[in-house]
Amino acid sequence: MKKALITGITGQDGSYLTEILLEKGYEVHGIIRRSSSFNTGRINHLYENPEILNKTLFLHYGDLIDASSLNRLLEKIEPDEIYNLGAQSHVKVSFDIPDYTAQVDALGTLRFLDAIRETGLRQVKFYQASTSELYGKVQEIPQTETTPFYPRSPYGVAKLYAYWTIVNYREAYDIFACNGILFNHESPRRGKTFVTKKITREAARIVLGKAEKLVLGNLDAKRDWGYAPEYCEGMWRVLQHEKADDFVLATGKTHSVREFVEKTFGSYGIEIRWQGTDENEIGLIKSIDKKLLREKTQSKEIYLNETDEIIQISPAYFRPTEVDLLIGDSSKAAAQLGWKAATTFAELVEIMVQADLDFIKNPNLDY
Repeated sequence: MKKALITGITGQDGSYLTEILLEKGYEVHGIIRRSSSFNTGRINHLYENPEILNKTLFLHYGDLIDASSLNRLLEKIEPDEIYNLGAQSHVKVSFDIPDYTAQVDALGTLRFLDAIRETGLRQVKFYQASTSELYGKVQEIPQTETTPFYPRSPYGVAKLYAYWTIVNYREAYDIFACNGILFNHESPRRGKTFVTKKITREAARIVLGKAEKLVLGNLDAKRDWGYAPEYCEGMWRVLQHEKADDFVLATGKTHSVREFVEKTFGSYGIEIRWQGTDENEIGLIKSIDKKLLREKTQSKEIYLNETDEIIQISPAYFRPTEVDLLIGDSSKAAAQLGWKAATTFAELVEIMVQADLDFIKNPNLDY
């Protein structure tokens, strides 16, 4: 039985990866930070299963900013594979807490690799959750493993440090260390402060009469959006490759935040009309397919009217430096790993729309 150690196990990717590895017969160990409240919601269905907890799934206290805890865990667990998914992962927030972002996202990776070197666990395979934010002010379209980096946030800069640390330790110490340069990937388990989740969650509240407006930032930012469980399968495939290397995982298609909004409300039969520009732009209801709306919500009540203003722009959600366009080319992953994104943009939006609609109706649901 292989042993895997996952940081960020309570996050979106960590929870899906845990499920995948358990299904593949792994013994999975997760690092969680000590807190006064539990943050295990995404893995409660595993954590509360007596057939799994402390049999094939084990949780340990530790932190990427505490080198001693990493050393102790490596000596205790002796993992075959490490998936470093833990991070301060919110780009906008990284401008507010740049020092902490660097401590976790940049130096956290260095601490982990140095712990591997010091404990002598040379057989271990290390996966680093890299990011399309490395490309920032993009130098070519689409972006590949050889595209020059130009990060545009403290988060991107910290992740760039981690990226080159992986490369350096791979070359200097012959550690099997890999970067997975994953483009945006979403799911019902996405954190509610991220724009995709914010859109689908608030849209559900609006159509059910529990909220009036969705407040957003840059509508024209374009991203390459995929489905998170498929990307977590890709992480595993990266570490099964015969040699340590770096891989882009992406859909190869790009869509704007505006398109995400339109597709989300469109699934309820609501067409959006945009008015104004920049920070003064608003989204109004152009038309409502009342039959579709009733069928979708399973409610006879319609809380919206044509011409209602349901989308507003706030300067608070703009980044000091924006990343305008991301679109990845995962040809290398397809050729060498057999990995390819399967879920379309429309399917992804519908998955999230339905999950959030169900959640607003029944907040006790877990995903």
